Amino acid sequence: MNNKAKFNLYEKLLREWSNKMNLIAPSTIENIQERHFADSAQLADIMPRDVNVIDLGSGAGFPGVVLAILGWNVVCIESIGKKASFLEEVKKQLNLDNLTIYNGRVEVFIPTLPRDKKNIIFTARAFAPLIKILDYVAKTKCRLFLLKGREVLNEISVAKQKYKFDYDLIPSKTGDGYILIIQNSR
Repeated sequence: MNNKAKFNLYEKLLREWSNKMNLIAPSTIENIQERHFADSAQLADIMPRDVNVIDLGSGAGFPGVVLAILGWNVVCIESIGKKASFLEEVKKQLNLDNLTIYNGRVEVFIPTLPRDKKNIIFTARAFAPLIKILDYVAKTKCRLFLLKGREVLNEISVAKQKYKFDYDLIPSKTGDGYILIIQNSR
């Protein structure tokens, strides 16, 4: 199955499962390709290829599943069982051997990471404020590629009161948000 077919099947599954549970906002269901897939896929233009991705609070799989379809090795962390079941079904139907679903909490998963984390990148979209994300992952020293909204400068300001980090801010190609890249967190 090529990537176009995978994205079409993913969209079909999203529509079906969204009738049963809250996976995506009803207002975005008619614009899944642009609002969710293209928004998530813009990370592929700037992320290195030789990394493993850990997607925090994956929900319906953004950006984790999209990045797995595009070829990255991805672990999607999702604490809500029904959403993790959805992600498992997507993995199975799209035959994504490079996708792992972890049904549990981020703070339980992070300590299980290997000691050498040089090739790990964290991603998140609509997961938590930046300060909370850094509370979970700052000690790992891994880079973060986060899809953030209009309030990103506010979130950076709050996080800078507790953490030191370098960051780049790239305007989103698909909306009025940003891609926030963080490194050297301490």
